[in-house]
Parts: sequence; structure tokens; C-alpha cells
Amino acid sequence: MRIAVALAALTTLAVPAAHVQAPSGWPAHPHRVYRISDPLAANPVESSIAIDPGNRDRIIAVSYQTGFTKPPRTTGYIYVSHDGGRTWRNERAANPLGRTQGDDVVTFAGPGVALRTYISFLGIRVPHPPRAENGIFVTRSDDAGITWSNPVAAVDHANTVLPFEDKPWMAAEGDRVYLAWTRFDEYGVKDPDCRTHIVFARSIDGAKTFQMPRPISDAPGDCVDSDNTVEGAVPAIGADGRVHVVWAGPKGLVYDSSADGVTWNDDRVIASTPGGWDLPIPGITRHNGMPVTAIDRSRGSHRGAIYVNWIDTRNGDPDVFVMRSSDNGKTWMPPVRVNDDPAKNGAVQFFTWMAVDPSDGSVNVLFYDRRGRSGTTSGLTLARSTDGGATLVNHAIAIPPFEVSDKVTFGDYLGVDAREGRVAGAFPHVVDGKVILSAVVFDFR
Repeated sequence: MRIAVALAALTTLAVPAAHVQAPSGWPAHPHRVYRISDPLAANPVESSIAIDPGNRDRIIAVSYQTGFTKPPRTTGYIYVSHDGGRTWRNERAANPLGRTQGDDVVTFAGPGVALRTYISFLGIRVPHPPRAENGIFVTRSDDAGITWSNPVAAVDHANTVLPFEDKPWMAAEGDRVYLAWTRFDEYGVKDPDCRTHIVFARSIDGAKTFQMPRPISDAPGDCVDSDNTVEGAVPAIGADGRVHVVWAGPKGLVYDSSADGVTWNDDRVIASTPGGWDLPIPGITRHNGMPVTAIDRSRGSHRGAIYVNWIDTRNGDPDVFVMRSSDNGKTWMPPVRVNDDPAKNGAVQFFTWMAVDPSDGSVNVLFYDRRGRSGTTSGLTLARSTDGGATLVNHAIAIPPFEVSDKVTFGDYLGVDAREGRVAGAFPHVVDGKVILSAVVFDFR
């Protein structure tokens, strides 16, 4: 059975944001910003975005929104553009199990073939829940987001939230689909015997079925869902088919890789993360600086390079960083500071995501930025490198500065993708006191 996202029946929601003059001295590369969430959408956050490798005009974004059930539950939404981001249509994702959904992620496995993963649960943080279930699911579209398959379980627990499966990220190429996530013995408890592990599952039939998940982290974390918990495992597939994963935890950034997604090397700590990954940001209920992993699949001079992007406070305030390995993870270059405002100036940068363009190897990093602003007033910046991450040019994105409040959930991440010189981001921000979801599209070619 396939579930249709009824594009023809939906209203086009492309509303250009008001242009804002970039701060003095910033490059002003042309770009477009569009509102993609419905005007009635309730808190669309935790966005991911992907560009079709067969046609860069086809773009899919996903997020979760607060639903209208009683009690309210979050559910996934899918946003589709087939004209390079100029117009968007959206639809609530199917939820046949009637659970809370979240942590939405989208990627393409090939031309026109999109995959979406998410968590699905009921009963966490409840002492004696009347109903307890949790799992991680994947749906597939073979027509660039118009219709979607029924959900397939990568893992599913009936009548229990022990263990709890959280924060899945995905990489796919052809029929190979890789998922990595955090498994909690019990979510959010401070028991010293409670553990978290990074868990990995693979599909070799295009997400029709998944093989049994297995832990890949050698050292566990705690279950508090903070700095000493192991989280942020984003898999990336190299040009040789090897899969690479970096995550954060009590030891800093930890790296591992596998030739087949089954047999893994020993974990190695590749960087410290001063301040941890659970970084307090004024006005944000929860903020993480977890790592993002991406690989250069281009034919350029840095082909095969592995990049990791994260946030820490080694300079006294939260800054964005990227570092590179050019020898398949054996050694790593020193971290490069991505945001180019003066170091140690107290300005906050938060929620970063990275994409490496497989056509030209450019490194593209999207993050929120408070330089030159006061209080919780925030903007958005895209940083781009064409020299292997050695230097990055910062581009201010033309959205009105907005204030955030810890009374409103802002999610845990935003999304960016890049292909053939096009860079597309999906991000929540506040307009007229309401959180909306917008997309930004740059064309550098």
C-alpha cells in the first residue's frame, strides 16, 4: 500500500520572507527564503531536508508539528517542492499506530527515491503508562515525495519503553540503508547503572526490511540525556562504500567505521568538546551541539574526505566547528572555527548542520547566529568552504531577526543539503510571535 501526499489538493505556501540588509562587511550572495509550513501549523520544528540526486529542483523537507489530538501529540509533516524551492506543498505524514512521532529525517537513496525515518512512541516519562510502545520506522517514496509507503520498523517494542530508541539518523545509497541512533536502558533516569549505547541497523533491500539492530559503541553513556549520554550518531557513506559515524559523549567526539555496516572497528576519540554537547542557550529550552558527519563524494581534490561539524565552548561562548580527515579517519586536522566573528566576543551560535556537495566538494554549514544582536534575538548564517574546510565564507540569510523564548519548544536541530551548487536549508524561526518553518535556497553555480 502506498500513501499519497495529495499535492494537487494543497495550497501553494511559498511566501518570500522580507529582505534584510546583511551586516556591514558580510558577503551578500543571492538567495530565496520561503515559508513552507501551513499558517495553521503548530510549532513545526526539528527539520531535515534533502535534494533529489536525479533533479536538483526536487526537494523534500520534513519536521514534526504538535497535533490536534487530545492530549496533543506531535506528528510528522512532509514538505515537497518540485520547482527548486519556489513553491511548496505540505501534508501530515501517515501515523497508522496513533503514537507520538518525532526526530524526523529525510534523505534520498537515488533519483526520485526518498526515505524518511522517525521515532514513534507512547508512555515515556510516565510511571505507570496505560499504553507503552516505542520504535523507529522508515517510509519510502519512489516518486520524489508524492506518495509514501506504509511504515517499516527498523525496531519496535510492544508494551514497553524499556529500552527506549531515540534520535535516529540515516544514510542511503541504492538498496543500502543505514540507521544509527541512541538506545536508552530507560529514558531520562539518573540511575548510575542505566546505560546508553549507539545502535546501528542496516537494510540491503531499500528499506523494505531491516536486519536486527546491534550496539556499535564500545563505551556506554548514562541515561540522563545530557553531556554524559552518547548521542548524535549521523552515518555517512564514503565513495568506497564504507560507512562512518561520529557521536558525542562523556569522552568527547568518538569515531567508528565499518566496511559493511556489520563488523566495526574499535572506537576512537577524535576531539574534545569543552562544555559538553548539552549547551545552555538563553531562550532555548534545550540545545545540543552534537556532531554531524558528511563525506566528500565529488571528483575534486578532497574526494573521500570525512568532515565532522559540531558546537562547543572552547572559546568561552558557543562556536561552530568543522574538522576533516583525509585518510579514512586515521588522522584528523585541527578543528576550524566556522563562524567568523571575533573569537571570545560572547556572541552565541547554536544548532548547526552540515552538507557536503557531491558535485564540487563544497562544505556548507547552516547555523543560528546572535553576533551583533542583544538578548535572545537571533539570525541565521550559512558558511561555505571550497577549500576542504580550511576557510569558510559566512553569508547572512535574509530573515528578520527574531526573538526566542524558553516557553516555546524550538526542537533539537535544523537541516541543510547541497547538490550541484544548490544549497537548501529548512529551519524554524519566529514570525509575529509564532514558530514557523521556512526554507532557504542558494545557487552558487
